[in-house]
Amino acid sequence: MSNRRYRAFFQFIANALVPMLLMAIVVTPSKAEDLKTANTAKAAPKPLYRDPVHDGAADPSLIWNRAEKKWMMFYTNRRADLSSSDPKDVAWIHGTQIGIAESKDSGTTWTYAGTAKIPYGKPNYTFWAPDLVWDRGLYHMFVTVVPGIFHDWNAPRQIIHLTSKNLAVWKFESKLTLSSNRTIDPYILKLTDGSWRLWYKDEEDHSYIHYVNSPDLYQWTAGGVAINDRSSEGPIVFRWKGSIWMIVDAWSGLGVYRSSDALHWTPQKENLLTGAGLLPTDRSEGHHADVAISKGRAFLYYFVQQEGPDMVPNRPESANRSVLQVVELTEQDGQLKADRNRPTYVSLEPAGDRYR
Repeated sequence: MSNRRYRAFFQFIANALVPMLLMAIVVTPSKAEDLKTANTAKAAPKPLYRDPVHDGAADPSLIWNRAEKKWMMFYTNRRADLSSSDPKDVAWIHGTQIGIAESKDSGTTWTYAGTAKIPYGKPNYTFWAPDLVWDRGLYHMFVTVVPGIFHDWNAPRQIIHLTSKNLAVWKFESKLTLSSNRTIDPYILKLTDGSWRLWYKDEEDHSYIHYVNSPDLYQWTAGGVAINDRSSEGPIVFRWKGSIWMIVDAWSGLGVYRSSDALHWTPQKENLLTGAGLLPTDRSEGHHADVAISKGRAFLYYFVQQEGPDMVPNRPESANRSVLQVVELTEQDGQLKADRNRPTYVSLEPAGDRYR
């Protein structure tokens, strides 16, 4: 073989083998598995979930069912199918139990699983905005209660505490003594010293976010006002990327705050999920949410009102419909971002005993 042919042969070998060797070096087994997962994963549907009974799902709270090995979501179930000739009549937001959905594919798709059997009040009592945590063998639910069905917003509201061993049978523990008799939207976080903090909205104090502290989830002492730079509701608090974050429903998207100690909060200039997404089922600003953290990734579950393209002709009440959605959060230079128009590939691993 001539020198020219030898050079051509070895050049061919180099061109063929070098890229393969580089791939073998760069794509380690873990990286290869990540690529495989990314290529085969199914994007979460939009909408993520509709309540099949009243079509008014809102205010989600996620919890891992340890016995049945699945994720469950408890949510406010508003009667969006209730018609009224008075547009100011808010009876449709009252009169329902907490809805339940479950996911067997790591939080990607959800199916209806009934309602929570809360042993409190009368049959017409209203239940809103649950928050659930697990601690030392028990599930704890903190939930807003309105004593009946009301046609306006002038009603007392309170937060109660329940416990369960299986997320099915609940025991009433107490009614929390808080800053007024119009308190809603509880949210719990375990602090680094092992105690607990609960944030909530006080409607009598300019709809500011307040908080209380507890050593054991049973005994609570007043903490004070957490957020008073604007009115808001639906606070959620979580640790991620080296900070403690609070996200609130600011009625113009979701407001964001950052803290190092869960006491002093710095507001983010831009809200999340303002305006409308591109898809017809995500056409309003984001509302009252929850966050699930898994393998360093943060997934924001939120609800939107179904107005605009999702309106049903000859049914004015169809604007009351709401659905649940999910988007992955990202962090850049101390700011949270959420792009609802990109596909969301959810992967929630089983939660350990120190969930939250």
